[in-house]
Amino acid sequence: MGKQSWKPGNMLYPLPAVLVSVADKRGKINVFTVAWTGTICSDPPMVSISVRPQRYSYEMIRETGEFVINLTARDLAFATDYCGVKSGRDVDKFKEMKLTPMPAEKISAPLIKESPVNIECKVTQTIPLGTHDMFLAEVVAVHADEAYMDEKGKFSFTKAQPLVYSHGTYFTLGKEIGTFGYSVRKKSTGKKKIN
Repeated sequence: MGKQSWKPGNMLYPLPAVLVSVADKRGKINVFTVAWTGTICSDPPMVSISVRPQRYSYEMIRETGEFVINLTARDLAFATDYCGVKSGRDVDKFKEMKLTPMPAEKISAPLIKESPVNIECKVTQTIPLGTHDMFLAEVVAVHADEAYMDEKGKFSFTKAQPLVYSHGTYFTLGKEIGTFGYSVRKKSTGKKKIN
């Protein structure tokens, strides 16, 4: 079987489906779904989100330079989808989805209580890219829900069942198959290790 050649497109998969919460300078809050997000640096810890300038929350981020990435889980799947297709111009998504806004430690945008992990972010740079602008941001605080900790005090992705998105469909993850470096720590199989 061969490979098909397709036109250039965004084929990375799966993508984390996160809820991004924001606030404007008057204290109005909103939440929207973003699947184009990622880690960009570890020291200082930095992340990115890409947002269309037409999105209601875009101006809130531009105005304050702040947002919270709220990781999602299986039980937030409906809210994640809803917050991606409804606009904060028309509906209070916190109220409609029964999401609980909580004060953040370092910024004015709220955390979402129901989220397993909340990542407070301050924008350091905005890069216009075409259909989306990318906000590069420094992570200024992280909050993890104790309900998702294992017996050793480590965050358990198996318990959280993180939600990911791929080409119109949501999936959950969580089954551990090995830890970092597991492929080179396995017992010898008689095959030469690749370094």
